[in-house]
Amino acid sequence: MFNVDDFTIFSLVAPSLTILLLLCLLQFAQPMVEVAGHTAIGILWLTMAAWASDIIGPVQCYQLGGTTTPTNSGTMSARSYCYQMKVMEAFSWATFIALFGFVVIVICLTTRTVAFGRRFAWQEDISQLGWFGEFPGFPTEAIYPRPYYSQYPYYPYQTGGNYIQQMPGHSVVIQPGMSGGPPMISQMPGALA
Repeated sequence: MFNVDDFTIFSLVAPSLTILLLLCLLQFAQPMVEVAGHTAIGILWLTMAAWASDIIGPVQCYQLGGTTTPTNSGTMSARSYCYQMKVMEAFSWATFIALFGFVVIVICLTTRTVAFGRRFAWQEDISQLGWFGEFPGFPTEAIYPRPYYSQYPYYPYQTGGNYIQQMPGHSVVIQPGMSGGPPMISQMPGALA
């Protein structure tokens, strides 16, 4: 069976691999790679949480006052050891739950994007996924500031000349200018026949 030394080694491996994998994912941020990587380190954290639960069990730490636990270099307070194991157990469970939540969100967003027509969304950059509330299926850039979306039409700036907006129920009449001058633009009520 495993002993505490094996757990000590594993408790150093899981966080180290997590840091290394998260740094690698900065370079290869695709939904397919993110899901695989976060699932792998999530399993490591789940294993560490279950192993810590197995070592410490349902012990109530406050009842261990005044007792000691043997170590390699003597003894230590059993209450302190129990509290440290409970903290490692809680941190491992919390990390696993956070990673599992991330994996679920990425899978939901990517499958929704694929369903709306972007067949290769699993291989694209993860910044191209639309978030909840954004319409998926169209590329979204992660460049800020994002444009303001309004219910009113957008009229870009004109580069020269006059700009006239047609009023409802009116016709726009454009007449050539005199002697090659600028055209005359006017609005006439009612439709021209």
